[in-house]
Amino acid sequence: MTGGLTVRQAVGEEDRAACFAVRREVFVEEQGVPPELEYDAYDATAVHVLAVRADGVPLGTGRLLHGADAIAKTGADAAVGSLGRLAVTRAARGLGVGAALVGAVEEAARERGLGAVDLHAQIQALGFYERLGYVAYGPEFLDAGMPHRAMRKALRA
Repeated sequence: MTGGLTVRQAVGEEDRAACFAVRREVFVEEQGVPPELEYDAYDATAVHVLAVRADGVPLGTGRLLHGADAIAKTGADAAVGSLGRLAVTRAARGLGVGAALVGAVEEAARERGLGAVDLHAQIQALGFYERLGYVAYGPEFLDAGMPHRAMRKALRA
């Protein structure tokens, strides 16, 4: 824990509900993503990470898809995980929460023996991910009506 922030893998229904509440606030309410696109079957098998304040208030979340769930998002490479649904509440932005969440997803990927992590970044977030070592590849594409680019980072053991 640093600066009153704890980032951990979500365990149990209470943590999962906190992850989904952050995603609802950021993606559904702020960005207008339809709920039926935001929540999907992968939520049941993904590794979810959660950032909370010292008092337990959720600040952010992200998820890692791995194995068969990640294949469609990683170019059919089973050694690559897929980071997604990274969301930080408006009040917590600029405090390092997003970088801490990405680090937690990368650690979860290492624990599962993955050699790299892919993600689909909204165009305005490219710089954030580049600062964390991700490299964009392929053409721009639309996801939920917003422009994105695929990015990848090789993990060190």
